[in-house]
Amino acid sequence: MGILSHLFHSSGSSDPYCLVKVDDEVVARTATIWRSLSPFWGEEYTVHLPLDFHHLALYVLDEDTVGHDDVIGKISLSKEAITADPRGIDSWINLSPVHPDAEVQGEVCLAVQVQEDARGRCLRCHVLQARDLAPRDISGTSDPFARVFWGGQSAETSTIKKTRFPQWNEVLELWATPGAPSRLRVELWDWDMVGKNDFLGMVEFPPQTLQQKPPSGWFRLLPLSSAEEDSGGSLGALRLKVRLSEDRVLPSGRYQPLRALLLDAVRAPAEEDTASPLAVLEEVASGDCRRDLATTLVKLFLGQGLAGPLLGYLTRREVARTTDPNTLFRSNSLASKSMEQFMKLVGMRYLHEVLKPVVSRIFEEKKYVELDPCKMDLGRARRISFKGAPSEDQVRESSLGLLTGYLGAIVDAIVGSVGCCPPAMRRAFKQLRVCVAERFPQAEHQDVKYLAVSGFLFLRFFAPAILTPKLFDLRDQHADPQTSRSLLLLAKAVQSIGNLGQQLGQGKELWMAPLHPFLLQSVSRVRAFLDQLVDVDGDEGEFPWPPHLAHHPTESTWDLSPSQVLSMERACRSASRSTNISWQKCRQLNQWLSALRKASAPNQDKLAACHPGAFRGGRWTCCLQAERPAVGCSRTHSAITLGDWSDPLDPDAETQMVYRQLLLGRDQLRMKFLEDSSLDPDLEEDTGRDPSATLGTCPEVLARQRAAAARLLEVLEDLDRAHQEFQGQGKVAPGPPAP
Repeated sequence: MGILSHLFHSSGSSDPYCLVKVDDEVVARTATIWRSLSPFWGEEYTVHLPLDFHHLALYVLDEDTVGHDDVIGKISLSKEAITADPRGIDSWINLSPVHPDAEVQGEVCLAVQVQEDARGRCLRCHVLQARDLAPRDISGTSDPFARVFWGGQSAETSTIKKTRFPQWNEVLELWATPGAPSRLRVELWDWDMVGKNDFLGMVEFPPQTLQQKPPSGWFRLLPLSSAEEDSGGSLGALRLKVRLSEDRVLPSGRYQPLRALLLDAVRAPAEEDTASPLAVLEEVASGDCRRDLATTLVKLFLGQGLAGPLLGYLTRREVARTTDPNTLFRSNSLASKSMEQFMKLVGMRYLHEVLKPVVSRIFEEKKYVELDPCKMDLGRARRISFKGAPSEDQVRESSLGLLTGYLGAIVDAIVGSVGCCPPAMRRAFKQLRVCVAERFPQAEHQDVKYLAVSGFLFLRFFAPAILTPKLFDLRDQHADPQTSRSLLLLAKAVQSIGNLGQQLGQGKELWMAPLHPFLLQSVSRVRAFLDQLVDVDGDEGEFPWPPHLAHHPTESTWDLSPSQVLSMERACRSASRSTNISWQKCRQLNQWLSALRKASAPNQDKLAACHPGAFRGGRWTCCLQAERPAVGCSRTHSAITLGDWSDPLDPDAETQMVYRQLLLGRDQLRMKFLEDSSLDPDLEEDTGRDPSATLGTCPEVLARQRAAAARLLEVLEDLDRAHQEFQGQGKVAPGPPAP
């Protein structure tokens, strides 16, 4: 999500935040940007969805400390709109007003029959029940009834009070009037004693459907066609980037051959490998896909206990083709991205332990800090100090003291963190350092082995977390502009320390010079820290998967196994006697729901429906049924989860993503090794040329590469056939058992 501009608010100011909904299920809430009509969020969410989801909605609200938050506008995107362009959506979209008739949700269950006898044609509409209706009353419920229209006639069900899950089980009969066949329309309304009734949603069926296949089952409620309208930008616009990736995961045994090729690749000589799956992935992955692919590979190999060999393989290939040590790991290569994602997967708790105390202190103190004379605001400094207007030198001196104080705490925390750094990270850094030292053993390159490690740890881990703490879960809210400036200066300083002070005084920001003495003093401590960090025993190939399979927002734990979790849903308001729930609690609820749904994903006994209310006073508060064992009135949402750095391992889904990426390079691989006549040894004998001259490899290596390419293409073709079988028959043969 990006910038919201031209936001209109009657007071001239706003505290906006966004709610993200999938089919009326709240999945995420952004931070609140205080006192801004042009907020920038920069927040990214990965949401795992069921294949049958319908739409994505984003609501922009203005947070109020007293009373209810005001709804500014919304954007609603259907699944069809998102998938219309394979690249997804990346544009400004105007906010639409939130109209009551457009805010519909839920489903209605119907069974329709069209009968004809001597009296004429009769339509029998069996209105059974509805679920998850929008709350229209102040109590958080509704008083729903259904109204059926057909052939110029209408009929209504009874009204069921105080429920969003009504159970009617009524049959309405309507007789056809002379004329052309009519459409069937079923509307749901909330009955009000005073004023007009509130619209809850509708469904429509054309005459052809009524004749050929009368509707029977659950149907999603739709708004009135006139309710949706574009404000023309008068409410503001939201910059969105939305991409939907849809795939089906085959039974585990189908992926075993590809997994075997991936795992074997990291055990082979990396420098001469050009035909393994990993080598192909290096060539075809680019842009955003490279980061996603790196995360997938790291998790896949972590689950197999081979993250060490994977990182070693990618590192050796990167180092082997680097001639200038100053450019080592500076690009967003697959090796760089894999190490970066590995640190996030394994070291996020370590990051929190090191940085959170200092970052929290900076947020709480809200000190004015500035060294750049072009950005210095003496008026702001005076308002903060209350000691009259300070001079530029006084502001610089005060800022220098604050920055060195914060930096001192950060450096102390980092250099003292060797003991709490995860062993897997330490072994990865040791492996990296050894590889770089062997490639650049010259005396003038003695710093390269330090820079390789610090470049990842400081420049790609600590510094970004200091700059944007919200994106690393160090804070719940984004920093205000003043605190953001302090964090930016600290992140620049940490980057300089990570570069071992080699670029100090060489850039345009000469106003950072007052900090240089402190930074240079810190460099020697960082060198010693890096030496200690890689001084670790154990096999570099042993990278155990960290014990956290799901990140919980609090430190408390439940004595509950995943197999006991049959459903994890939000309770409706009627289930609780208290309605005072803060947005902070709401954010934690989203995280808890997602974490527990992912942890219980393998449970085969999960419920398809549940009661979101409580059984109290001899009935369910949600649907008013009197039988305690009654079937649940609301569908569950176990497939809707938030993706994050601590997602449980899913080797089948990860291998499926790798397969999709490999398809992009299949033709290139085939042409390079199997269709290029210059690689045919028999032809080369006729022409007198060396058959290995084209690639600069010996015939034995070339033969191995061709065999590897042929085997990979064979595995990809087998997976192609399995997917075609799935699409053609709706299922897949089990295949060999997974290991």
